[in-house]
Amino acid sequence: MPFLTWPAKHLSDPQKALLIKDSIIYPGGIGYPDVIPESRLILGDNLPVMAALIPEYEGRINLIYADPPFFTNRKYSTRIGRGEDSRKPDEWALAEGYQDSWPNLDAYLDFLYQRFALMYRLLAPNGTFYLHLDWHANSYARILLDEIFGPAHLLNEIIWTYHGPSPIRRAFNRKHDTILSYVKGNDYIFNADAVREPYNPSTVLTFKASPKAGFGKVPDLERGKVPEDWWYFPVVARLHNQRTGYPTQKPEGLLERIILASSNPGDLVADFFCGSGTAPAVAARLGRKFIASDITFRAMHTTRLRLSGLPIDAFTIERQSAFCYPMGDSSKLKLNILPGSINIKNNLDLDYWEVDPAWDGMTFRSAAQAQRPVRSGELPHEIKIKTGRNMCIRLVTVKGKLLQRELYV
Repeated sequence: MPFLTWPAKHLSDPQKALLIKDSIIYPGGIGYPDVIPESRLILGDNLPVMAALIPEYEGRINLIYADPPFFTNRKYSTRIGRGEDSRKPDEWALAEGYQDSWPNLDAYLDFLYQRFALMYRLLAPNGTFYLHLDWHANSYARILLDEIFGPAHLLNEIIWTYHGPSPIRRAFNRKHDTILSYVKGNDYIFNADAVREPYNPSTVLTFKASPKAGFGKVPDLERGKVPEDWWYFPVVARLHNQRTGYPTQKPEGLLERIILASSNPGDLVADFFCGSGTAPAVAARLGRKFIASDITFRAMHTTRLRLSGLPIDAFTIERQSAFCYPMGDSSKLKLNILPGSINIKNNLDLDYWEVDPAWDGMTFRSAAQAQRPVRSGELPHEIKIKTGRNMCIRLVTVKGKLLQRELYV
């Protein structure tokens, strides 16, 4: 079997991150304050984060989806405006997204290699690992995964194809990504019936028209078929109700098929490059627990927005001790506290705010949240909630600054 090598290739023993539990989010107040969260959203470098999770989660995660940087050597920005014309990018309001820049290919491969090894350890014996890349580096990654999982454990090479404009004029337009699916053992989860789709209408008509169609093998046309290993899903730019503005966001339909096929309700799904939060959002909506992490506050915040807007169970937000939140100046914040509500009295260009009505000075327990609408409209300036003697309000500005105000009445 061939192996990839580079001068510094070796599996390190990464230092474990110290994870600090910052808050518990009860979306829409569901389960507040008694439900103990089983899902986690973590801000930090995923290598020490995964190392810290090994003692508790080794061999316990049923599905890992990885959508790492693609080795594009580009810098990506996040769209933070609302109601903008998608055809006029020069007019978009932007903020920093994430960096996909590397000194060389060796550095990128070593980055992947260290993380793949820990993901393998975290994966359950019946678990499946999905790696999402494109033409830049997927061929290198496959050789690395063959080394870690064994080539016989490649389950599928999936092609996600999509449409969209392209500046390419001297080659065929590059309009697909590659998703490599590996299993840890032979007793892996695959729920074929959960992902069946209707046969093409022309196929149905063919079998109705001739008893010789299919060489005498007639499929169950009503039950539908298991999808082939090439999938068409529109990119998020064409799905206005899903767009968060985060760059390289993946469509929910793509993750829904993966999660339905390779996990069961109540299973644990992980995404350590969670970005816009599609994987944890879909996992939670489908009744799975999740662990999600990313290295940027923007990604963590975007994921929190999506999760807090769903009718799902509580989850924790944690951070690696070496990471701090980007704090803003809350001195200009004006609030009106009433027995049954809290009002923001001034406009601070906010993206999100939340309330802990019984602040203990340590862990923020978010019992109520409000956020900017995805498409257009204003952020609600009032949250109806029974206020207590010790409260804490947290707010995040459109530009990604965290404000906090503690109230003792």
